[in-house]
Amino acid sequence: MEAGTIQIICGNGTGKSELALGRAIREVSRGRRVIVIQYLKGSMPREAEQWYKKLEPGLRLFRFEKNGEYFEDLDEQKKTEEVQNIQNGLHFAKKVLTTGECDMLILDEFLGLVDQKIVSDEMLTSLIEARDPSATLILTGRNCSEKLRKYADSIIDIEKMDLSR
Repeated sequence: MEAGTIQIICGNGTGKSELALGRAIREVSRGRRVIVIQYLKGSMPREAEQWYKKLEPGLRLFRFEKNGEYFEDLDEQKKTEEVQNIQNGLHFAKKVLTTGECDMLILDEFLGLVDQKIVSDEMLTSLIEARDPSATLILTGRNCSEKLRKYADSIIDIEKMDLSR
């Protein structure tokens, strides 16, 4: 059995989700099973949904939020409703990590859940410690807390650079 890793892709630059997806495609091409759970992303264009469908069953995408807007743009009532949907997605992620349902789990924009205080330190620790040691876990988002850093096997920090001279 190959040991899995915990990888964090963070920073203020763009391309974090795309980098994680590239890693997912590489794993699927090797016959491994990948699950991607996206958070806080708003609605997905129909073309993108269809593209993801083509990658099944090797790669399966899940989104638990029901509102088509970005989380940060919602009013307080809608945020409260979405937090419940997000919690369902977190429970699903924990189930996936404990049952060995996939070889790689990508929690896209998970770090945003920490920033929004939707995920507590206890929930974060519980989720990571529930991971089957053979599964790779990739977490994306802007900010990586010191607490999360201690669990990481690798951290990629994507920086946005000002190239104006």
